[in-house]
Amino acid sequence: MSMNKYFRHTPAFILLFLAQKPAYGALLFKRLDEEMPFNLIDTPALYRALNGLEKEGAIEAYWDTSEPGPAKKWYRITLKGMERLSELKQDIEKRRQDLDFFLETYEKLQI
Repeated sequence: MSMNKYFRHTPAFILLFLAQKPAYGALLFKRLDEEMPFNLIDTPALYRALNGLEKEGAIEAYWDTSEPGPAKKWYRITLKGMERLSELKQDIEKRRQDLDFFLETYEKLQI
């Protein structure tokens, strides 16, 4: 599978995690890496997706300077982002049906 095909769903995973709670980039990457069963999302893909989601208004960013050290850019999901997440869920459900069909049909092969 090409990496571009896999990264197609990066926004879905970002919105899913941000729907749970706000996060900054490195924290979001850590959660993706630790919680997803099979994470292929790398840091550049994560930040490209965050930028795209911010431009479309699905997430909003804010800076936190309350902690010592450099300011962190935090992200939170917007109402538009929740609507987008719902659309992505429906898309993934359709793709899952196709994948289930593939697996079931493959299992019937006498290989």
